[in-house]
Amino acid sequence: MSQTLLSILAFVPLVLAGVLLIGFRWPAKYAMPLVFVLTALIGLLAWDMTLNRVVASTLQGLILTAAILWIIFGAILLLNTLKHSGGISSIRRGFSNVSPDRRVQVLIVAWLFGCFIEGASGFGTPAAVAAPLMVALGFPALAAVVMGMMVQSTPVSFGAVGTPILVGVGAGLDKTGISEQLVAVGSNWEVFFHLIFSRVAIIHALCGILMPLIMISIMTRYFGRNKSWTEGLAVAPFAVFTGLAFVIPYAAAGVFLGPEFPSMIGALVGLAIVVPAAKAGFLLPKDSWDFAPASEWPAEWMGKIEMKIEDVAGKTPISVPMAWAPYLLLAALLVCSRVFPDFKALLMSLTFGWKDILGETGVSGTLEPLYLPGGILCIVVLITFFLHRMSARELGAAISESSKTLLGAGFVLIFTIPMVRILINSGVNGSDLVSMPVAMAQLVANSVGDVYPFFAPAVGALGAFIAGSNTVSNLMLSQFQFNTAGLLGLSGVLMVALQSVGAAAGNMIAIHNVVAASATVGLLGREGITLRKTMLPTLYYLILAGTIGLIGFYVMGISDPLVGAAG
Repeated sequence: MSQTLLSILAFVPLVLAGVLLIGFRWPAKYAMPLVFVLTALIGLLAWDMTLNRVVASTLQGLILTAAILWIIFGAILLLNTLKHSGGISSIRRGFSNVSPDRRVQVLIVAWLFGCFIEGASGFGTPAAVAAPLMVALGFPALAAVVMGMMVQSTPVSFGAVGTPILVGVGAGLDKTGISEQLVAVGSNWEVFFHLIFSRVAIIHALCGILMPLIMISIMTRYFGRNKSWTEGLAVAPFAVFTGLAFVIPYAAAGVFLGPEFPSMIGALVGLAIVVPAAKAGFLLPKDSWDFAPASEWPAEWMGKIEMKIEDVAGKTPISVPMAWAPYLLLAALLVCSRVFPDFKALLMSLTFGWKDILGETGVSGTLEPLYLPGGILCIVVLITFFLHRMSARELGAAISESSKTLLGAGFVLIFTIPMVRILINSGVNGSDLVSMPVAMAQLVANSVGDVYPFFAPAVGALGAFIAGSNTVSNLMLSQFQFNTAGLLGLSGVLMVALQSVGAAAGNMIAIHNVVAASATVGLLGREGITLRKTMLPTLYYLILAGTIGLIGFYVMGISDPLVGAAG
């Protein structure tokens, strides 16, 4: 079989996923098992992988899946715990007292608070949290979902305490092979990986400055009484100020601290700056903006679920600082676990691992339940149980709801991530073929050539659109992007960074996230309306990120330790 046909065959699993999920609108729980089986068959029959290596890769993928599900469970559990303790109710009341202007509320509630939730939880939870929160404040349900989806952009690469970078990019790249190349040129994996997430933070920061203004403008144009772009642009100074208040600390954290913290730190610093500024009327126009009366809203704007603040939790209200305490504690513990070696070592002392699974060299997996964000989230939940004086029944309800939510995501991921590991590990085979991601990279590089960097973010976005996850997109495509950069003689660091940025932007149109957010306000069945509106900011993000990539490669000449290195 010719190299071109093999490269096309390597693309078939991704194409099948796209056709089933997008073309035939199959649920991922039906599509991904078929894609997994097809990938395994291609590995066995076309790539001549041994059955032992395919099974080992599958087991490696299942270990990674367990790590991701543990994080998802912790994130959802904390959210449900706060729901049952009354903490979320108090947070909502605190937001409603800042400003009556809906343009200001959407920046604080959706953008800044949503970015914080993304940093702490990820996995689509910001839209699912922000949408009902905004409906509780008086937003139309459709507007709330659209605004909530737009949060799925700048903070996403560092969502769930850095999972898309740490797990997605970290496990999506051939760490062993790249490390060997780095050692040969006098560098190491830590330096290389730091360069990747630093570039991700800087590109996102440049793109994210205008996201608050775009959010407001789309809200006033599509949901305002006058259908006016101008009413959104009227708060441009305050919106850009909000964007800068988030992206400056966000970028600094990404460059100097690591991938766990940028979204949380950017949001916390942004809230500390923007909320007092809003209360003081800083940079705000004198006229306040609001929606038309609810009686005038079109039927398609209305959800089937009414959200009233006082209905969220029927118990004695918790003070706003006490409601925020678990999230602040989470941030503090995460920082300590990554910065202080002794605390880190204590958390990592509990480790489950399997080296050289089934005897396959280089196919290994580890699980560190306490050090992973899932463990720290569960520790915070336990402290919150006492801090908010919850009953065992309330905590039990939170655990039960979180477990049920986990089942759907779990079933999809147990096929998706093993499929990715088969792709990545296919380079060891009986026919001396390059791995499937390398084959894909060769085909794309030969077809598109030097302008490929402009399309790199769009490739990442396509992966997120198909998989519904930045993390999974990075798992599938990071090695593909890295190899494409190598074939073009360009920086693999910057190309992988463009992949991660694009995959984050793709979350704005990820059907899984739209469905989750819509379900929280009773809007299921109207996902197409939401997608048409979130397509605009997605295109903005991808075009700007692609342009930044071209400038970085061909004008600034950005490099990394492996550019020009042999192998």
